[in-house]
Amino acid sequence: MTAIRPKTGHDLPLPGTSPAVVAVPAPEAGPQRWAGAPSAALDVDGSVLLAYRVRAGEDFNVIARSGDGERFTPVCTLTRDHLGASMVERPALVRTDEGRWRLYVSCATPDSKHWWIGLLEASDPEGLADADVHHVFDGDQATAVKDPLIRYDGRVWHAWICCHPLDVPGAEDRMSTAYATSEDGLTWHWHGTVLAGREGAWDARGARVTSVLPDGRFSYDGRATAEENWFERTGLAAPAVSTGGSPLMAFTKDPVADVRYLEVLALPAGGHRIYYEARTSDGSHELRTELIPE
Repeated sequence: MTAIRPKTGHDLPLPGTSPAVVAVPAPEAGPQRWAGAPSAALDVDGSVLLAYRVRAGEDFNVIARSGDGERFTPVCTLTRDHLGASMVERPALVRTDEGRWRLYVSCATPDSKHWWIGLLEASDPEGLADADVHHVFDGDQATAVKDPLIRYDGRVWHAWICCHPLDVPGAEDRMSTAYATSEDGLTWHWHGTVLAGREGAWDARGARVTSVLPDGRFSYDGRATAEENWFERTGLAAPAVSTGGSPLMAFTKDPVADVRYLEVLALPAGGHRIYYEARTSDGSHELRTELIPE
């Protein structure tokens, strides 16, 4: 496993800060054989629930549980057939105030470049395997929506959604991030684009928000060209004003880590555990974790 060195000068929980552990190995060797795109949440017993995408010939989402945040046991698998999708991508796992579990799933519309986001809900993570999927973000003919980041602050639900324009055939990999809010996590109000790529920069082809960091800043995936699709790297952004729903300003001149889909989980005792998708030497991707003390 290749060590990842973070850029210095950021007092943030970034990849390469602590020794990395492979939480979910790549399903097979070679390109397009991936485990990653993680979303993490804590259960009431202190265990970590991790939702992630696996690609190995076909796609599926997995929810797994761990007592130590490193060794995971799958408790639920969602196939693309169950979701009515031709492909699936990053899910978002959230525990509600009532103790129920929601999984927001990224689903590709068959025979098209369009994506939509659905929602499953159950009383426990295991029950999500049998839950029906309901559309919550449909996108439209001009926009594919996927890879949601969902947070609930006790009053308002917040969503950062990766949007792909479909107006230019063959250029659907372009991406930006839009922001939406909701009172119940079901019906959403869009507030427009909050982060996009910068012309001439390493993120010129697009920017996908992946996590809200402890100090209110954000991590995001970016790339410069279409050829760098699936080779995104991590950058940092911050709100232009004091609220997270305002436009975000990328403030890292260069990427801070050569990984994608960084997820940051705050721990009750202090410190953080991070999860991210990292490439291996054979072209596959594995899901790694690091424990970062307070």
